[in-house]
Amino acid sequence: MTLDLSDFHWTMQLVDTLDAGLIVIDRDYQVCAWNSFMQNYSGVNADKIMGQNLFEHYPNLPVKWLKAKIASTEILKTRGFSNWEDRPVIFEFQNFSPVSQGLENMYQNMVITPLKSPRGEVTHFAIMLQDVSDVAKSKMFLKRSNAKLAEIGRTDGLTGLYNRTHWERCLIDVYQECKTKGQVATLVMFDIDHFKSVNDNFGHAFGDEVIRAAAEQLIHTARGDDVCGRYGGEEFAVLLKETTAEQAFYFSERLRKRIEQSVVMCSEHEASYTISLGVCQFDSDYSSHIDWLKRADKALYQSKMAGRNQTSVVKTC
Repeated sequence: MTLDLSDFHWTMQLVDTLDAGLIVIDRDYQVCAWNSFMQNYSGVNADKIMGQNLFEHYPNLPVKWLKAKIASTEILKTRGFSNWEDRPVIFEFQNFSPVSQGLENMYQNMVITPLKSPRGEVTHFAIMLQDVSDVAKSKMFLKRSNAKLAEIGRTDGLTGLYNRTHWERCLIDVYQECKTKGQVATLVMFDIDHFKSVNDNFGHAFGDEVIRAAAEQLIHTARGDDVCGRYGGEEFAVLLKETTAEQAFYFSERLRKRIEQSVVMCSEHEASYTISLGVCQFDSDYSSHIDWLKRADKALYQSKMAGRNQTSVVKTC
């Protein structure tokens, strides 16, 4: 059944000037109103869809979801809403906005209003669609920009690893988990052997390439949940969660051998390099994460004193 709107010709003219989509359906989902906005974006003329079942004559609608939304407005006798952040696209309209280029489809907010008869019964539903593509594009851009800024704030510019500040925050978190939950974790510290000589002999640009190369080898060796950071200068730190000192030793040796066998090239220079590593498993006697760091750094120092290009392990205080 369609609504007799002959007495409301002026109302329909106003409806057609709305910069929003307006659909009126009855309880059987038959279309009773389909304004110019809907015609222009859907490509379906009103005379082709009026009196027809909306879901049978308009493709790709989220039928189950939309029917549930309509039913809830009838039960509650109040408006229902859908925000683009929860469901970006309801009607698959192409996005033509010059401001929001990059979005293939129009992003939409939706309001469903139950329409009552003079006796107070809900007989029809008005569905209004608002094009919010510009707002969505701006908000998504802002979100990506903020995420990028946050990433920059915790990342070392030269290597792409975590910077010292962020890495140490991660260490504090893992230290607290180990302390309170009895979890196992091991800390690995390493630095590049004779790095001052690299800078002196080949220049700082080549030294930067060596640091980058060491970071790449670390990334290739690490697992997905290992926390890798540039601790400072030519020194690096790796936090291995759910890993014993013995397991961390094998990780460290694999990294050390990979680096020992690698060659760094920059401009006309070519050189090999090595690293020294210190390994320290968490111990419940540590009073803070600083104690843990000191023990790992002491193990690194032992490797240096023993001739470099090796791994030393400290398990307990």
